[in-house]
This record gives sequence, structure tokens and C-alpha cells, in this order.
Amino acid sequence: MPVKVYIDKKGRKGKTVTVISGIPHNPQVIERMARDLKKKCGAGGTSYQKTIEIQGEHLNEVNKYLKEEGLL
Repeated sequence: MPVKVYIDKKGRKGKTVTVISGIPHNPQVIERMARDLKKKCGAGGTSYQKTIEIQGEHLNEVNKYLKEEGLL
């Protein structure tokens, strides 16, 4: 399953979130990636299962980070 990066607003009271889904790693690696992305984007966020959510619209930063990690 490929990694998907997209912007979502549904069910968030109009707030924008950048969603990264389908990450093929264990939960510890996903937590580290979420921490790194939150620092890089200067925003809050969360991770659960194989998904990371970063508050705000950060497609460029996320895509650049994922390329560095070899996921895109």
C-alpha cells in the first residue's frame, strides 16, 4: 500500500489537517516521524495506527521529508 499525503477538512469544524496514511513501519518509527514532522512544520499533530496528522496545510514540507526518508 503506497503512502498517501492529502489535505482534509471533513469533521474538523473547518480546520485544515495534512494527513499521511499507509506508512509501512512499526508504531515507534511512526511516532518518531510524527515528532520530526511536527518540529519541521512548527505545528501540532498526532499519530495513530499507520497514519500521521499534522495541523495546517503542509504538503510541501511533508513531501520533502518523506522523500528524505525514502517513502515517496
